[in-house]
Amino acid sequence: MQEWKVEDRLFKRVKQQGGLAFKFVSPGYAGVPDRIVIAPGGRIAFVELKTTGMKPRKLQVKRIDMLKKLGCQVYIVDSYDKVEEMIKEVFKDEV
Repeated sequence: MQEWKVEDRLFKRVKQQGGLAFKFVSPGYAGVPDRIVIAPGGRIAFVELKTTGMKPRKLQVKRIDMLKKLGCQVYIVDSYDKVEEMIKEVFKDEV
């Protein structure tokens, strides 16, 4: 499945749950995740989107590890099933 389709599903599902899915662009700091998801209650997660079966690049893995070490929730999402898993975890009190 193409990345844009997964991203579209993520955006729609987050919106259905009452959250936001901002596109994350950080000029001068490459490799950051694609989206910042904000759920009711202030829960925040970073989401790296991929075409089904694709893995993050080396720099993306470095950024993901950095965020996780800071205590952030970070998800790598490459399918509709992974979108639903992320929704269940991030919106656990809302689903």
